[in-house]
Amino acid sequence: MASNKVEDIREKVKIQGEIVRQLKSSNASKDRIGEEVAKLLELKAQIGDEAPKKFTLKTPKGTRDYNPQQMAIREGVLKTIVAAFKRHGAETIDTPVFELKDTLTGKYGEDSKLIYDLKDQGGEILSLRYDLTVPFARYLAMSKVSTIKRYHIAKVYRRDNPAMTRGRYREFYQCDFDIAGQYDSMIPDAECIKIVAEILSQLKLGDFVIKVNHRKLLDGIFAACGVPEDKFRTICSAVDKLDKTFWEDVKAEMVDEKGLDSESADAIGNYVRLNGGLDLIEQLEADQVLCAQKAAVEGLKDMKQLLNYCQLFGVLDNVSFDLSLARGLDYYTGVIYEAVLKDAPEENGTKSKSGKKEDEVGVGSIAGGGRYDNLVGMFDSKGRKVPCVGVSLGVERIFSIMEAKAKKSKEKTRTTETEVYVATAQKGLSDERMKICAELWDNDIKSEQPYKLNPKLLQQLQHCEEMAIPLAVVIGQSEIESGIVKIRNIPSRTEREVPRADMVAELRKDLESLQSTASQ
Repeated sequence: MASNKVEDIREKVKIQGEIVRQLKSSNASKDRIGEEVAKLLELKAQIGDEAPKKFTLKTPKGTRDYNPQQMAIREGVLKTIVAAFKRHGAETIDTPVFELKDTLTGKYGEDSKLIYDLKDQGGEILSLRYDLTVPFARYLAMSKVSTIKRYHIAKVYRRDNPAMTRGRYREFYQCDFDIAGQYDSMIPDAECIKIVAEILSQLKLGDFVIKVNHRKLLDGIFAACGVPEDKFRTICSAVDKLDKTFWEDVKAEMVDEKGLDSESADAIGNYVRLNGGLDLIEQLEADQVLCAQKAAVEGLKDMKQLLNYCQLFGVLDNVSFDLSLARGLDYYTGVIYEAVLKDAPEENGTKSKSGKKEDEVGVGSIAGGGRYDNLVGMFDSKGRKVPCVGVSLGVERIFSIMEAKAKKSKEKTRTTETEVYVATAQKGLSDERMKICAELWDNDIKSEQPYKLNPKLLQQLQHCEEMAIPLAVVIGQSEIESGIVKIRNIPSRTEREVPRADMVAELRKDLESLQSTASQ
């Protein structure tokens, strides 16, 4: 629509609007006002959406953008994690970001309400994946795979209430390591705990503890305390909240919301506040009421074996046998574990239901997992079971901690891996500069050049310092005529001349020397 015509209609809208206002102020009949309002709306419709719309630039709730510095930190963390997974012999797979809704339904207990459902597309009811474990189990059943050690790093989605400052998002990465197959008891389970300890130690996040427990032991405790079997999972979900709230709140949920009698809840409380090591196993083995339950006896046997293997793997000092650990997801069947940072509180000054302000509560959960022997069978038409155990690292929380450390540190985070910058000292040498870049790229040396034909040398060298590029190749007319190049060490600002034919070999020597120095 021509601009002069639009302006003409706008003027008519203005006049018609004044007519409507006058009619309303004079208390004209509703019919008369309705006729004039209709004319006004017709005029506005002729303009359509010509006027620019105002909107807010923001990411959706529970998501974020990542700048180059943040991405460099993330890539470094993932590199450490993947190296640990590969060190333990894992191979990788990938699955779709969405699954059939029926695939995900009924696998997560009360957390099922956090699944993101998608609109019907082509007759399929789909949902975004909630985790990487259920898609893995579906993959095993579909592919008829019965033995695999795999890792998977990908985004998952939860319609949760985000807490961005604590690394809790609606879209986030998970890093999963799982061992599927029929093996002797507790050997794969202990290796998963060993992997978590390795990764957290290498990332230097601070002191941590890996809490361990057993679903069969929990079921035995519930049975010994008089919990009806059909309430095991829902009571387990309540116990799982003990790391985020207080026992009085958990008890209130059990009694007031889930219908458990107060005496049974108190009996559970006597157990779930216990933690220790092999000494706690001995204490529980002496409990005649508990050991009258077959599930509890089996769970204690597994836990004793697990702690012994953790000692052989050299990680027992970081492990705590903690009866408050429950892991609310329905698919766990055996050993469960969760790694927490001791000095990273989840909440400060959390209020109980009584409204009383309490001290610091909870710690930062950073990894979790366990054994899920029945999940694959849910997808197999013949009910074929594939025993599985695995761990998932909450890398978003790790990223948040690493980013906070980087802000406090005076060291600049490198956002590129450029090794050599090709610089020119005079005008008219861009062609020679490009020839050198091509040679370096062809020899797999990470290189850059300025994108100006005649840049100033000082600006080029300043760019190297700002981006922490360790070496520069500098050429001028005299170097070209003499068949040499200058190699400049950026940190020390020293230079040396080398024959042009030896440039690649000399750069490789310098890069090896710098790498050796950095690793010491």
